[in-house]
Amino acid sequence: MSLNVVLYQPEIPQNTGNIARTCAATGTALHLIHPLGFSVEDKYLRRAGLDYWELLDIHHYHSWEEFLSQNGEAQLYFATTKAKKHYAQVDYGENTYLVFGPESRGLPEELLVQNRDQNIRIPMKGDARSLNLSNAVAILVYEALRQQDFPGLTEKGTLHRLTEPTD
Repeated sequence: MSLNVVLYQPEIPQNTGNIARTCAATGTALHLIHPLGFSVEDKYLRRAGLDYWELLDIHHYHSWEEFLSQNGEAQLYFATTKAKKHYAQVDYGENTYLVFGPESRGLPEELLVQNRDQNIRIPMKGDARSLNLSNAVAILVYEALRQQDFPGLTEKGTLHRLTEPTD
């Protein structure tokens, strides 16, 4: 499965750094649609991503139109609190792109209206406005990977120090 995260005009470097780390750890490509609310050289962005940057498959676009022209076969899902269906009601297949908007305003309304059937939400209490962007990305990425049986990911860990039980 080809899984992709698209951040449309992200604003907070720490969130993007955390998302980059999640993408690197899961083999998910990260697509950044400019303008960004920070420099890609930002120390907070780098610190949040730790030493995972060289593992990351990252793509930059000057606009939404440029992104679409280069990813025409994409199966797009738009994360929004305004959606009628939730993220677990979707079957994530090949060439899936999970699209997230900027932290302060979310995705543009016209984009959501044009793609109404592809809008998905994370259920939460009615008086909660939204989740942190990096948390929302992690929830959706791992649901899509779970549906595909975690392709290419290590599912079992080992302890560094094994001790045998004594009788």
